[in-house]
Amino acid sequence: MSNSLPGVGAIAKNWREVLNPQEYHVLREAGTERAFTGEYWNTTATGVYSCRACGTELFRSTQKFESHCGWPSFFAPLAEDRVRYLEDTTLGMRRVEVRCAACDSHLGHVFEGEGYDTPTDLRYCINSISLSFEPESTPDTKPAGGSESAAQ
Repeated sequence: MSNSLPGVGAIAKNWREVLNPQEYHVLREAGTERAFTGEYWNTTATGVYSCRACGTELFRSTQKFESHCGWPSFFAPLAEDRVRYLEDTTLGMRRVEVRCAACDSHLGHVFEGEGYDTPTDLRYCINSISLSFEPESTPDTKPAGGSESAAQ
């Protein structure tokens, strides 16, 4: 599969070499982490969420909302070409699985028609372990190693 998304060059041939067992279970075997246990379920910082496996930017914090479900929830991906969808009927119901379009890692599921007050009628329910978060730097951020006055 050819893809020009960021991070695609870093896609591993052997995922077990780059992911820990829990990451491997969720990202490569479509597992699910327990609700209210993931790193980002209640994060409110400003920044970008990327695929933990390949680094492709997937969601922005401005698309994140509190759904009280125990997993990070977003109303839209950063761009539609960053994710792909698969019908999932494994638990006897119809759900739509969300995967990273660049490396095919399992991210979570998308649900519609739940009535959240968001710009879309969608809830991307994403496993924290499927994501890495890069906080947005602000102009106030000082470089590591001390303040400007320390050099004087």
